[in-house]
Amino acid sequence: MKRTTILAAIAVTGTAVAALAHSGATGVVKERMEAMKAMGDAVKAVTPMMQGEVAYDADVMRETARTFQAHSGEAMTKLFPEGSTDMPSEVKDSVWSDWDRFAALAEQLRIYAEGLEDAAGNGPSGGGGNMGAGSMMGGGSMMGGGSMMGSGMMGTSMSGMMSADDIAAMPADAAFTMTTQVCSACHERFRAEDD
Repeated sequence: MKRTTILAAIAVTGTAVAALAHSGATGVVKERMEAMKAMGDAVKAVTPMMQGEVAYDADVMRETARTFQAHSGEAMTKLFPEGSTDMPSEVKDSVWSDWDRFAALAEQLRIYAEGLEDAAGNGPSGGGGNMGAGSMMGGGSMMGGGSMMGSGMMGTSMSGMMSADDIAAMPADAAFTMTTQVCSACHERFRAEDD
């Protein structure tokens, strides 16, 4: 019970901080912050299922996957025109100096999210889906931090990337983890640390 209260307090605080940060944003910076918030909210909706706190719901997982699809690939890259760093932007300049990598991660997220939508019907793995959002998402932030996909496993090209069909064949919790690790890898490389 105490853990749930603490997690609820953290979620409310994180939402309030995000709302405050977004209040000063305008134009494309605001659009991309809203897109990231939508994906973060989708993760928050699924995390209790992944932690075994609530029953698995394939429809909620599918909706999460659709949210990722709506904000990934070209829909994401168009929100990062060069030089769009007006405060309160959290983007590093490396987005533009390493554009190919950024665009590859945006596309990988789209592909994995397509696979996640199909994997939703597979249900969680036999382990009960208790995979822990902290390890999936890199800890305390909405969608970022460290990730096992942040460097070696991802490489620098799209070769070796799993297909949507590969992701779709996985248990839903594994597909969710793979998808959110793309978010973590992108945040690790391209999102400025909170002060």
